[in-house]
Amino acid sequence: MNKIIKTATEGIKDVKSGMTLMFGGFGLCGIPELSIEALKESSVKNLTCISNNAGVDGFGLGLLLEKRQIKKMISSYVGENKLFAELFLSGELDVELTPQGTLAEKIRAGGAGIPGFFTATGVGTKIAEGKMHKDFNGRTYILEESLTADFSFIKAKKADTYGNLIFSKTAENFNPIMATAAKTTIAEVEEIVDIGELSPNEVHLPGVYIQKILVSNEFEKRIEQRTTRSLDA
Repeated sequence: MNKIIKTATEGIKDVKSGMTLMFGGFGLCGIPELSIEALKESSVKNLTCISNNAGVDGFGLGLLLEKRQIKKMISSYVGENKLFAELFLSGELDVELTPQGTLAEKIRAGGAGIPGFFTATGVGTKIAEGKMHKDFNGRTYILEESLTADFSFIKAKKADTYGNLIFSKTAENFNPIMATAAKTTIAEVEEIVDIGELSPNEVHLPGVYIQKILVSNEFEKRIEQRTTRSLDA
């Protein structure tokens, strides 16, 4: 099976308005920036997007917010995106804020075929409102439902032609679990090698979860915040 595609436009061609999409990344680290750019140029709208955050103004998922293509965000924090905050506070954007660890587990559970799980995180807060409560060993937990998506867009460092992936350090973040929790996963990678060139001990994610691979050297890899000091400090 040839999983390699030539353009991000080819990767998003089956995305329809109203679908649920997952986007890997943490801040701007490990985001599938080429797929996001292609979605921005498309006509899809009313999307439900699952991501740790929504990029920044003018980059990452911030591009889709600018075009009002996102109807609902499921994420753990607003981050550095002023437009995201404005749309959230004005009620124009439906936002489901979820504790970061809970968000990760909801995605992991979705990929593992687990419909829900109990967690103590959020008990006694607005997060728990309307959710089933149950006591285990004298402690109260709430039921959280898992998350799945129509498409996942992820970013990796290296792939072989089957889609076995290697991630780069913290850029791994949400990417592997999101790949398992969607009907179709598109992986953007910086380098591709033939099958057999990657040691099984190096592989972070098996290629069985990957349907399409986009290889490019055009990644901007923008830094969300840069803090520097003078050499004299």
